Amino acid sequence: MVFESLSGKLRETLKRLRGKGKLTEKDVDAALREVRLALLEADVNFKVVKDFISQVRERCLGKEVLESLTPGQQVIKIVNEELTRLMGQSAAKLNQASSPPTVVMMVGLQGSGKTTSAAKLASFLKKKQHTPLLAAADIYRPAAIRQLQVLGEQLGLPVFQLGQQDPVTIARAALESARKNRNDYLIIDTAGRLHIDEELMGELQRIEKAVSPHETLLVVDAMTGQDAVNVAKSFHEKLGLTGVVLTKLDGDTRGGAALSVRSVTGCPIKFAGLGEKADAFEPFHPDRMASRILGMGDVLSLIEKVQTSFDADKAREMEKKLRSQQFTLEDFLDQLQQVKNMGPLNQLLEMLPGMGQMGKKLKGLTVDDRELVKVEAIIRSMTKKERLNPDIINSSRRKRIAAGSGTRVQDVNNLLKQFDMMQKMMKQFGKGKIKGRGKFPFV
Repeated sequence: MVFESLSGKLRETLKRLRGKGKLTEKDVDAALREVRLALLEADVNFKVVKDFISQVRERCLGKEVLESLTPGQQVIKIVNEELTRLMGQSAAKLNQASSPPTVVMMVGLQGSGKTTSAAKLASFLKKKQHTPLLAAADIYRPAAIRQLQVLGEQLGLPVFQLGQQDPVTIARAALESARKNRNDYLIIDTAGRLHIDEELMGELQRIEKAVSPHETLLVVDAMTGQDAVNVAKSFHEKLGLTGVVLTKLDGDTRGGAALSVRSVTGCPIKFAGLGEKADAFEPFHPDRMASRILGMGDVLSLIEKVQTSFDADKAREMEKKLRSQQFTLEDFLDQLQQVKNMGPLNQLLEMLPGMGQMGKKLKGLTVDDRELVKVEAIIRSMTKKERLNPDIINSSRRKRIAAGSGTRVQDVNNLLKQFDMMQKMMKQFGKGKIKGRGKFPFV
C-alpha cells in the first residue's frame, strides 16, 4: 500500500477525533502532536512538518471546526486539503513545445529507475496518440543502452543510439532525427552517478545547452525518503528542474519524498511509478494521493484504469452473454486477463473509499495476485470443450487439469464450485429474482 505506515497512523489519529461531539483546543493539539510524529517518522522534512502543523492548527481552531456539528469531519477535511496543498494542489502537466518535438531530459542518480521511467513515459505518451523517440545518452553504465533498446522493443518504441559517442553529440543527433521523422516528443535518457559530482553536472549542463529541453525531469526513488529531497534540491540548483518523477511509490515507502519535494524545491511532482510494469506509471494527482493517504480512496484513478484496460466492444459482448446466461469459463478467462491489465489487486482495492478503514476487519482476507495466476493456469489446462461446458469435467478430467496446471484437484474443485455459484447468481439476475433490485443491476 502507498505510504502504509503513515496512512495507518493518520487514520487512527483522525478516527478518534471523528467520534467526538465537540472539540476543544486541547483535543486538537493532542491529535496534531500525533500527526506531527507520524510525519517525522515518515521522513518528511522537519521544516515542512512544522509549517504543515502550524497551518492545520490555525484552521482547526477557527469557527468552522470548533462551532461545527461535525468537528471531527471538518478536521479531516482540513488535513486532506493541506496535504493536497503540500504536494502541489493540482496535477502538473508536461510542458509542450510550440513546434515539435518537445524535448524531455531525464536526469537522476544511478539506481533511481531513470531508464525504466524514460521508457514508461514514452509508453504513456504513445497511448495518448503521440509519437515519442527515446534517446540513449547514458554511455557509462554497463548495458544502459541495451536496456533502453530492449524496453523500446517490448513497448514498440523507436530508440536512437550512437553507441559510446559523446552524450552531447548523441543528444544533438537525436533531436535532428526526431525532427526528420516527425516525432513529437524526444525523451533523452542521460547518465547518472552513485552520487552528485561536478563531472556529472557539467555533462548534463552541456546537454541542456545543446538541445534546450522543454522539460528537465528528475527521477528519484521514493524509498530513499529525505535523501530524495536533498538530491532534488541539488539538481534543481544546478539544472533548473521543471518537474520530478517519483519511482517505487508502490514499495514500503515512508512518504517523505512525496510530501516534501514540492515544498522544498518548488518543483511539481509530474509522474509516479507504481510498479515494474510499463503501465504502472501515471500522472501525479496531489488531491487523489492525499485521499489515498487518508483512506478515502481514489475513484477517479480507478475509473481511468478501467477505461484504459477494458475493451468497450468486449464489454458490450459480455453484457449480452450475461443477460442471456451464456457466460462460460472462456469468457471468465478473458475477463481475468483484462483485470490483470489494471495492475495489482491490492493497489486497486486502495482506490476504493473505506478500504483503509476496513484493513483490520479484513486482516484474515488476503488479496494475492498469485491466486489469479493459479486460476488462469487451471482454465488454460482445460480443453475448449471443457471451458464451454464445465459440466462434463468428471473426476479423471479434474486430475488431468490439476496435473497440467501444477495445482491440486481441490483447487480445480473450488474453481468449478465458485463458477457454478456465479452462473446460478447470473440466472437469478436474469430472472429478476433479486429483491430490491432491477432486472440486471450490474450493467
